[in-house]
Amino acid sequence: MPETEYLLLVAGMGLVTYLLRWVPLFFFSRMVLPRGLVEWLDLIPVSIMSALVFPDLLTSGAPKHLDLFQVKSIVAVPTLLFAFKTKSPGGTVLVGMLLYWLAGRL
Repeated sequence: MPETEYLLLVAGMGLVTYLLRWVPLFFFSRMVLPRGLVEWLDLIPVSIMSALVFPDLLTSGAPKHLDLFQVKSIVAVPTLLFAFKTKSPGGTVLVGMLLYWLAGRL
């Protein structure tokens, strides 16, 4: 595939991605949503993050089985406490990476 086609492909994908985010924001920003719907929408990021993180933290092996005491599960506890206390995403990532690195050294 020539370089020009790659650039057009990437530009097209960027445009589609942008439009998929912009259209709902444009229309919903002008509407007054019911309070219950707003509260429900606030839970979506937490739900998605939990669905992505917890299966990896709490299971291991093939086939997957529950494993609560693996290194990454143990490191997740102080990292989660740090996140609740500071509410700093960047700091939480750094603390989690540092603790995981330190746990690997032990």
